[in-house]
Amino acid sequence: MNHRDTVQDQILIVEDEPKIARLVADYLQGGGFASYHLDHGDAVIPWLTRQDALPELVLLDLMLPGTDGLTLCREIRQRWPRLAIIMLTARVEEVDRLLGLELGADDYICKPFSPREVVARIRAVLRRSRAVGQPEHTDGSDLILDEEGWRALADGHDLGLTAVEFQLLRVMMHSPGRIFTREQLMDHMYRDHRIVSERTVDSHVKKLRRKIAEAWPEREVIRSVYGVGYKYQPEE
Repeated sequence: MNHRDTVQDQILIVEDEPKIARLVADYLQGGGFASYHLDHGDAVIPWLTRQDALPELVLLDLMLPGTDGLTLCREIRQRWPRLAIIMLTARVEEVDRLLGLELGADDYICKPFSPREVVARIRAVLRRSRAVGQPEHTDGSDLILDEEGWRALADGHDLGLTAVEFQLLRVMMHSPGRIFTREQLMDHMYRDHRIVSERTVDSHVKKLRRKIAEAWPEREVIRSVYGVGYKYQPEE
């Protein structure tokens, strides 16, 4: 289903169950979104590669014929790191992996779900992930948070953070030197009180550190405190 002529923001639905895909597409249309549907995992990367303009978000089922959703999420993150992804899953045991232990999805929705919830979660992810502003103050020699655009810039370089990574960095940067436990960080990162393991926080911190290190290979600003958690400690 494609409504690109009538609305602006496009959502790519990757779902092999036609009834679910049609229902979600109808609700997206009612919510002011365009949608395009693919029902086979092998079609996703070629379709994205052919687009002159990427969709705003990919709604990606975990279990697909051909290439599975986990593999697709990983490849999309590598090729298009700022493209928002929400995973659809009936396998709760995969939640840690979906949220970032291996892949870095922006959010997940467990089946069965309400299509209204899907639309609401898409709006929430897009609000967080879309870069709509510029940092008010930057001299190109510091780590700057663009809170309107949900971006972090190191020496003027956009780190390409996911929404969860940005939230994690923002919490620590607002209290330099404060040690946050993993539980405290989870409470800030996931305001809906979802249950995830502490390993998920460790994975997000690892990815955040790696992205900062790409811009600042000689500097370390996120420090581990053994047995406790993490803190943001800028150099003197």
